[in-house]
Amino acid sequence: MDLDRFLASNRPRWDRLAQLSKRARSRPASLTPGEVDELIGLYEEVSTQLSFARNHYADPSLTNELNMLVANANATIYRRTASPAAGLRRFFTVSFPAAVWHIRRFVAVATLATLLPVAIVGIWLANTEEALAYAAPEAERAAYVEEDFEAYYSSEPAGQFATEVLINNIQVSFLAFAAGVLLGIGSVFILVYNGANLGVALALFIVAGEQPKFWGLILPHGLLEISAVIIAGAAGMTLGWALVAPGERSRSGAFTDAARRSVVVILGLMVAFVTAGIIEGFVTPSGLPTVARVGVGAAVEAAFVAYVVSFGRRAAEAGLTGLTGEELEGETARAVLSV
Repeated sequence: MDLDRFLASNRPRWDRLAQLSKRARSRPASLTPGEVDELIGLYEEVSTQLSFARNHYADPSLTNELNMLVANANATIYRRTASPAAGLRRFFTVSFPAAVWHIRRFVAVATLATLLPVAIVGIWLANTEEALAYAAPEAERAAYVEEDFEAYYSSEPAGQFATEVLINNIQVSFLAFAAGVLLGIGSVFILVYNGANLGVALALFIVAGEQPKFWGLILPHGLLEISAVIIAGAAGMTLGWALVAPGERSRSGAFTDAARRSVVVILGLMVAFVTAGIIEGFVTPSGLPTVARVGVGAAVEAAFVAYVVSFGRRAAEAGLTGLTGEELEGETARAVLSV
């Protein structure tokens, strides 16, 4: 079916859905039982048409119109039965993992931007005496490895330290995200800078022959913490990419979609940062054996990755990309909205 025919044949039902949704929002009691059934039927029908339009017509304005129509109808239908707990559950089982899964290629790039500097700077400093001497005097390096690095994690009461770490991590992640408006270069710079700093610390422990100590203090909380910062940086990179390569959409439209999706990512990461802060405050400086502390970090990281991949892939298969207000089509909507 060509686009003009598709529009002409379906426009009356779209207008009717908009009319019923508006009435239901302003005067719910004015709808008869038959009109309620009609509203739900039109909602499911237009949801299916939205899926068809996405797959067959390269018309962003049509897709946006139908998406807004479906979103408004959904909000009208489900607003009375949806509880705050259900909304929160939907956010963490659908919206957040869908958003992270959708930007997974940027996450891969952000991972390289962070970890490559760790390896490059760490190996280079550890094998270049002149550069190592320039980085810090020998006495300072010894104090850092033997006392300062480990003492940092027990410098304050665990609860207070965890709170301060949480605030700092949120600030770093927000900076990595917000810097993405500089065509994505800002986010990459922050990730590279953080990775390079970690590489300097690694080099000092390599030279001192204390690598196990370094990894025992970094990995318990660092696996999840660094992953969250990487994802925040990836979200920022999508902002820049939307401006550089918007595709068939306008730059403003592409940027708006990227921003809406990124907000979902950043909000979801708050739980990861809280978890990492708790581990850094209570597990990292604890008297547990190194294997046990690292095991805690590895288990939490594995759970986080499995959660994002499994729920994110499921949401993607249902047609979701993590945009706020984005809805599913047909029976899939019923299944996911009831999670």
